[in-house]
Amino acid sequence: MEHITLLIGIVIVTALVFDFTNGFHDTANAMATTISTGALKPKTAVAMSAVLNLVGAFLSVEVAKTISGGIIDESAGIRPEVIFAGLIGAIVWNLLTWLAGLPSSSSHALFGGLIGATVASVGFHAVNADKVVMKVLIPAVAAPIVAGIAATVATRLTYRLAKGRDERDTAKGYRVGQIASAALVSLAHGTNDAQKTMGVITLTLVAGGVVAPHSDPPMWVIVSAGLAIALGTYIGGWRIIQTLGKGLTDIKPAQGFAAQTGAATVILASSHIGFALSTTQVCSGSIMGAGLGRKGGVVRWSTAGRMVAAWGLTLPAAGLVAAGAALLADQGRWGVTAVAVLGLAVCGGIWAASRRKPVTHDNVNDLNEPQGIATPATVEPVGVVTAALQAVAPPPAGPTAAHAPAPTPTPATTG
Repeated sequence: MEHITLLIGIVIVTALVFDFTNGFHDTANAMATTISTGALKPKTAVAMSAVLNLVGAFLSVEVAKTISGGIIDESAGIRPEVIFAGLIGAIVWNLLTWLAGLPSSSSHALFGGLIGATVASVGFHAVNADKVVMKVLIPAVAAPIVAGIAATVATRLTYRLAKGRDERDTAKGYRVGQIASAALVSLAHGTNDAQKTMGVITLTLVAGGVVAPHSDPPMWVIVSAGLAIALGTYIGGWRIIQTLGKGLTDIKPAQGFAAQTGAATVILASSHIGFALSTTQVCSGSIMGAGLGRKGGVVRWSTAGRMVAAWGLTLPAAGLVAAGAALLADQGRWGVTAVAVLGLAVCGGIWAASRRKPVTHDNVNDLNEPQGIATPATVEPVGVVTAALQAVAPPPAGPTAAHAPAPTPTPATTG
């Protein structure tokens, strides 16, 4: 700790800020279905998820090693300024997609940021392309499909076992099952996503000569990353909870139980073998699978398509922002300062925009307006990128505009 310079300290703090945004961005993964079906009250749900995220952070370091010594070549001349730029790209994209209510991947935002900044500052040779393909891209495609199939099978099996029973008699069991499976997803999320920040901080320490290459994360790194993601989870990413819980399909308690169980199984297995997959994509795939598994269930494929488009945009968009930040940071201290100031200004603008129509635990289950769509009022402060996100934001869960009944005046409660 005594060898940590001011710049390394700034990068570590920035990494923990990303970890915090990861927490509230991904709260929906574990708790969207539990909240939407009423199995738990919103504040109780996020509090439970926060505690289990913290516990999960201590269970493994395999994913952290994938980040710190996997996708980026530690010996290629990576400097703390490069990692700082990558984190800025990831944070900006996380906040933009949160503002739009899009369940995009915090993991891919981080990977895109690190890769973009590294390529801009050092070159393509500093990126281990084979590791990116094997441990990032292939899991990105396979994991939501596997989770979706598992959730479809689990949902059908659950309904078959409950066939002929009074729905009121099974409701309590499903509620308990949902709470237990949501807890498992939260634990799994801690084992996977908290480790990504551990890996970034460890990479920074290696780049600054503080620890030896290929070192495991120090204990203080594990503790700080776990606390940061737990605090972010407790804040609650209500906008994305609203989209996943209500906008993708109509979730019943039995489906919520099946979706969360399937997602937790995939995430825990991937964490064990070091696959740094997107928990957002896994949980979204599980929810779609649960929608298909119930007889008469409907998946809103237009919403799913917009989500997939957002997933595809995440890695390159975060990479482009980070590449620009890296080129500026390479100019020296004034460049690093400029990146920090610009990053704070953009984040402040996004936060101010979100206050115009806030989504909280009080109105997270309301559906009086289109969910996750940035209105003109929210686009103005954050510019063209957020406007582009409108094109992929989920539409309202109700009937299409062409077939919708005449609207009745209701107070606006969501944003």
